[in-house]
Amino acid sequence: MKKRLINQAFDHIYEQNLRVSEGGNDYFNKIKTQLTADLAPNFVLFSTPKSRFFFVFTARVKIRLLSSQGAPVKSPSFMPGGTLYFRVNEDTYNPKFFSFGYSHHSNGVRGPSLNPDGSFNRDSGKFTTNFYTLTYYSGKRFDKKDLIINRYDNLGLEVHAGLFNLGLSEGLKDHYGFIRINGSRMYNFAKAIEDPTDKSKKIYQNWQRIRFDFTYIADKYDNYSTFDFKKRLNVSLKYYYQFPFMPDAALMVGGGYRGQDDYNQFFEDSYGYVTIGFATSLSFHTHK
Repeated sequence: MKKRLINQAFDHIYEQNLRVSEGGNDYFNKIKTQLTADLAPNFVLFSTPKSRFFFVFTARVKIRLLSSQGAPVKSPSFMPGGTLYFRVNEDTYNPKFFSFGYSHHSNGVRGPSLNPDGSFNRDSGKFTTNFYTLTYYSGKRFDKKDLIINRYDNLGLEVHAGLFNLGLSEGLKDHYGFIRINGSRMYNFAKAIEDPTDKSKKIYQNWQRIRFDFTYIADKYDNYSTFDFKKRLNVSLKYYYQFPFMPDAALMVGGGYRGQDDYNQFFEDSYGYVTIGFATSLSFHTHK
């Protein structure tokens, strides 16, 4: 029975670390947009108190609605993938666990990847890559009066099949990062509120979240030096606020820098940005 309770508690911890769906707009991009969205619906395909394992399929799609005549969507990034989580300890106040994932990334375009001059075809070129991730997570829970704070840190390795000349479109080799170091820190705040069905009781509802993420390209590409942060580093900081009437959604504001744009054909771009919008996910559900 104890093992099952621990496994069930870890399943809730895994849910808090799932990717969120975001929609709004990015500002100061190289290419002006009217709307941007990173849609990541999570389908939990395996979760049971009988097992320490947890598997989720994420049908991720990134969209940018351009601020130009006709407001076209420029070749969405299709990024479906699956992730397996598994715990390596039993302490739900200091959880430690791993995830192993596989993801595909393409833009659904069938045009030639390269222009006649050898440059990447940013207008109608095919973009495809496939990658694997191995990530280690650690967390810590702090209980205060009418407040629960969960902190999660992770550090992982991302390896693209293109490193072995597999599963990639023409033009990416030596110009796209195939080995990446990923990491993040997240603080999640849940506060006690009056139970709307029983005023003598309190329940905890997610309230605020702060999340910092980074990615660093570790392999050689385009002759950039190992410490060329302007071309190798992607970093973001986001703040989420959940109003009482938004049980599984949040207002989001943030910003960051993209050394290598993560939107298919535009991977050659580097720029800073500000983002404003809304977010939703299983990870925003109330967790006691």
